[in-house]
Amino acid sequence: MARAGAVLRAATVAAGTTAVVRRALGELSPGGAERWTRTNHRGEPISLLEGPAVAAGLVTGALASSGDARSRTATALAAAGGGAFGLVDDLAEDTSTRTKGLRGHLGALARGQVTTGGLKVLGIGATSLVAAAVGTRRRGSVLGHLVDVGVNGALVAGTANLVNLLDLRPGRALKASALVSVPFTASATGGTTGAVLGAGAAAAPADLGERDMLGDCGANGLGAVLGSQVAFAAPRAVRWLALAGVVGLTLVSEKVSFSAVIEGNDVLRRVDTWGRRAA
Repeated sequence: MARAGAVLRAATVAAGTTAVVRRALGELSPGGAERWTRTNHRGEPISLLEGPAVAAGLVTGALASSGDARSRTATALAAAGGGAFGLVDDLAEDTSTRTKGLRGHLGALARGQVTTGGLKVLGIGATSLVAAAVGTRRRGSVLGHLVDVGVNGALVAGTANLVNLLDLRPGRALKASALVSVPFTASATGGTTGAVLGAGAAAAPADLGERDMLGDCGANGLGAVLGSQVAFAAPRAVRWLALAGVVGLTLVSEKVSFSAVIEGNDVLRRVDTWGRRAA
């Protein structure tokens, strides 16, 4: 009962914050509405203002969730880092260049070229490691602890990137995040599920209605929170397996279109299109 109350509290705080921030941003439109407008898969205008609102909801929801103060603080830090550096990429990306994907941005960095995507990779990587250092409790030797911090940081950063790869169709990233987060309700980071569900519920109507999208800001923040749930609750073996899965899917995404895979599977296609308007 106490755990259910914690999930509900985090969901309420996250949903309220997301709704209030989205409304405020809609009224203010910092820098003008055009700065926040992009073109979706249908070629129609869509707003990026959902992203900062969801990121803010995730931060406050994480802080209001159950669990020890260290993991709550670390999760909020991961969400803030993912959201902040994702926002930089959303607003300052040079669309005239063809630098795409994690490999493309890392390649540019290796050549001494700092793209906004490269800056995001570095920034989210750094904040994820800091979050991991804050939220990872020491068990065993110093070396073992450092390895745990490294694995957890990579898991947070990698999941932040992976969820961003799903934000190509309305509601897809929100649905996937909810499905991944719900099983952790009974874990030590279960309260954080409330933050994911609350922020997602507040954003879903406009996202599914194709008026808003998460963008890098919202998707990276959401992914960082999911990564934190695994990092700060799962046993070491599970965390290693989860990291391998995240890395594997990221590498596959460089060659295979997730959208094509989803469209080719009847069950995935039905889940993906649920709630969206018809083509």
